[in-house]
Amino acid sequence: MTQNAEGTAPPIGTPGTACAGREKAIGAEAGQEKAIGAEEAPAGGRGPAGPGPATVPGQRTDGSEEAERLRRLAAWRASDRVLWHGSADARLGERLAALAADAGAVHDLDDQVDLYGDGVVTELEGRVAALLGFPAAAFFPTGTMAQQVALRCWAGRTGNRTVALHPLAHPEVHERGALAAVGGLRTVHPTREPRLPTGDEIRDLDEPFGTLMLELPLRDAGFVLPEWDELVEAVEAAREMEAVVHFDGARLWECAPHFGRALDEIAGLADSVYVSFYKSLAGLSGAVLAGPASLVAEARVWRHRCGGQVFQQYPAALSALLGLERELPRLPAYVAHARTVAAALSAGLAEERGVPWFRVHPDPPHTHQFQVWLPFDAGALDEAGVRQAEETGVTLFRRWFPAPCGPPGVSTTEVTVSSPGLSWTADDVGAALADFTALIRAGDGRDRR
Repeated sequence: MTQNAEGTAPPIGTPGTACAGREKAIGAEAGQEKAIGAEEAPAGGRGPAGPGPATVPGQRTDGSEEAERLRRLAAWRASDRVLWHGSADARLGERLAALAADAGAVHDLDDQVDLYGDGVVTELEGRVAALLGFPAAAFFPTGTMAQQVALRCWAGRTGNRTVALHPLAHPEVHERGALAAVGGLRTVHPTREPRLPTGDEIRDLDEPFGTLMLELPLRDAGFVLPEWDELVEAVEAAREMEAVVHFDGARLWECAPHFGRALDEIAGLADSVYVSFYKSLAGLSGAVLAGPASLVAEARVWRHRCGGQVFQQYPAALSALLGLERELPRLPAYVAHARTVAAALSAGLAEERGVPWFRVHPDPPHTHQFQVWLPFDAGALDEAGVRQAEETGVTLFRRWFPAPCGPPGVSTTEVTVSSPGLSWTADDVGAALADFTALIRAGDGRDRR
């Protein structure tokens, strides 16, 4: 936690301390609006999908939350300057028109539509398998299904239904206990520190496990990654324990710059890998599980049993191919510029007298996404962000949520840098931050009821 010039002490339990996993929320991806109106919250947030009261401080409870959601979307869509576009920012017609206009660049549109996973879906599977260096891959409608199937298949092969993973990993926080309820699996945690486990922590587990699952990056801890040697050691430790290794690579695509390794070398450390298409690659939906041919063949059987044998999936497959063709090559530039944005935020917050302390985490970012922590009410920060977008046409921050640990009044948000953010200079970030903090300092960011 960073103090500003006033030297105010930070709160207890902020990133970098062992508070990880103290609270859980069931949600999806923070900073994007779900179609049904639910807010997506990081671990420990209190969005409508999470446990307990479906509100955050400053949030309206009079039934107008849907109106506020639409207000936010309208403000973000109308903004001239944004750091990234959320997947729900566009309207139906816009996404359909864009897909129709661009899909011909990645697949022959005179081809037949897919039926139960052939055609363009098969092409996508082969493309991903080659990128990750595996002999086979299977497309799934959701990453949740792909990962549960993978872990279930490995449990059958190892004879051990215990999965070692971080308490902030996606299956523990965002899947409503599905590993146990659906797959009959149980989990153990090598560490509760807000980072991936070390080799020694894995070796020190006092019970055997069949699979080590590593989420790269660990999103709810701040999109954090280990160093390459640390990752190799963690994998080697699992092998010493006679366990297999599975990577939750929902955001694996943007890890290559941090590790300084190609995707196939990173993925090659694991026995299987799941990747997503709608997060970093801006696809419509869907995921792929890649691994040995026999594992993928078994996964296809379980995919069918779980209801994932979808009749036609060409829109998702085409958008995924577009993401591989267009977004994947751009990710290193996003990662590099995220460091510029994060540094500018740190510099600006350090000089802001109205902000007693703050945290940009990790510093520097490991990928093109990172967290910002501030000592203000989440509802007030939300309001300030929307006001800024409405009044200046600039969206710097999106949703804020109560921090998962620490004293009351601490809030956190997630920042992403993608194509529209590349045009932002450090001065642009500083100016936008000054406008944002001015709204808070003047009290204009408070809930207006």
